[in-house]
Amino acid sequence: MIDISKLTQGKNLTELDAQILKYIVENIDTVLQKGVREIARDNYTSSATVIRLSKKLGYTGFVDMYYQLVPQVKKASLQQTEVIGDFPEIRLQDFFEYNTMEEVNLFIEKVLHLRQNYIFIYATGFSAIAAEYLYKKLLVLGKKTIIASGTDSIGVFENNLEDIGALVVISKSGETQQVIDKLKAAKEHDIFTVSFTKETENRTTEIADLNFKLFDNNKLDDWNMLPNIFFPRLLMLFEYILKEYFGRLNKNNDEK
Repeated sequence: MIDISKLTQGKNLTELDAQILKYIVENIDTVLQKGVREIARDNYTSSATVIRLSKKLGYTGFVDMYYQLVPQVKKASLQQTEVIGDFPEIRLQDFFEYNTMEEVNLFIEKVLHLRQNYIFIYATGFSAIAAEYLYKKLLVLGKKTIIASGTDSIGVFENNLEDIGALVVISKSGETQQVIDKLKAAKEHDIFTVSFTKETENRTTEIADLNFKLFDNNKLDDWNMLPNIFFPRLLMLFEYILKEYFGRLNKNNDEK
């Protein structure tokens, strides 16, 4: 939806004027063919009102207003929908190109529904920033959570193995050796494991019990130097999973 406020500032328009202008903007591709009379009829007013609106806005008439508005409206529409270079749109359906609703449900069941045991989150480098976000989200939900990165002592993980109910790791490449080592140790202790990686095959996906895949539009950029929305996609996926979690909680409360 295009904001018409910049077109109306200082013009002293009535509520009806604003309604007509909004109608013209939203139907910019057809209003010239419709003409003043049809526009007036669609808005339950007179042709004179439409003409007065064009003059209030500083144009000589309806046709002049139309040709002046077209480039402004088209430019605004392009800015809202344009895909710019390395920044494609983030759409919910993109997640389900590589993942399923069953996997979201499994994460909720095996991780978010843990009561006594801890959720252990592990990541290194840029992935650790996303891990910190998930960690804080889980904390405010009252979940028992531990986080560690490559700079932490290995003891943070090994000394808590008996109390860990699920290990969640984040690795864009899926090939980070420290992450793989944690997954293998967790598997040896029958800890449920979850990984978030790029969509291509990698060692992490082969080990984890549950793997969420996100499209990485710069797969060879291991240093994360180039523009990439892998991590924004990841944060959005976290939020979607939590949305589904809350939806189930509310449904259960309604049924009680």
